[in-house]
Amino acid sequence: METNVYLNGQVLPQSQATISIDDAGFLHGASTFTTMRVHNRQVFRLEQHLHRLMETVGILGIRTDATPESLTQAALATIAANSLGEARMRITLTPGSIQASPDSDAPPVFTTLVTMEPLADYFTQWAKAGIMVVVSSYRQAGGDPTFGYKTGCYLPRILARQEAAAKGAQEALWFTADNHLAEACFRNVFLVLGGKVYTPPLETPVLPGVVRAAVIELIPQLGLVVEDQTPLDVHHMLEAGEIFLTGSGLGVCPVVRVERHAVGDEKPGPVTQKVMAAYEQLLDKECPAK
Repeated sequence: METNVYLNGQVLPQSQATISIDDAGFLHGASTFTTMRVHNRQVFRLEQHLHRLMETVGILGIRTDATPESLTQAALATIAANSLGEARMRITLTPGSIQASPDSDAPPVFTTLVTMEPLADYFTQWAKAGIMVVVSSYRQAGGDPTFGYKTGCYLPRILARQEAAAKGAQEALWFTADNHLAEACFRNVFLVLGGKVYTPPLETPVLPGVVRAAVIELIPQLGLVVEDQTPLDVHHMLEAGEIFLTGSGLGVCPVVRVERHAVGDEKPGPVTQKVMAAYEQLLDKECPAK
């Protein structure tokens, strides 16, 4: 089933959406994006996603005419143009076409793209049985402006994911150059260790995930302690009784193996299951059926 997309003020079939071959996002990876969960035809925490997106625009100096207000309308228009109740939505911003001459009087042509697609079928199976991850051979470098942000420079992440798939795993965990646990290729990571739930500090650096923040809010409500300021290493990972990942499309996903190392009894653990249930309840509360 072909979906409709929003591109620069127009809603049109995906197959008809095109960008210029001079677009800086295509040529140089000069783009930023955010991926969001659509539940009951509503975007979960749209305001937080847009705040992070526009913050990234400012930090990385990406030229755009998009605003939180215009992007909200674009997201709503995209939902209205599709029949998907449960979906993954992505907003991508690029500086658009590069001007032939810096002295050109022609106004810049920015790119704003909003897409929707059904949630992957395998997400349900991952949530029930858990997944296997590997430790990526790549390293996360502090000082690299692309780490901690969603940008078009995702080739290393894709290569790490391919590396994981070649080993029969579904995801890869990244460590920093000084051997601190950071995140997965496309998701944040949590460890359950010694009665507490840990996640790497934002300064590691890691992406300030919207679902990461939601889970940090939920954990104390479950009578548990969450720690997001302690640097974590491989020993913490191997000692963890439970590991789970968080992301907008995936939600909360148990990890049952790290390569040959079994996590707990290789089943979704009790804390992970509580967090998964609480997150689903939060989705229903903030995006109720109408």
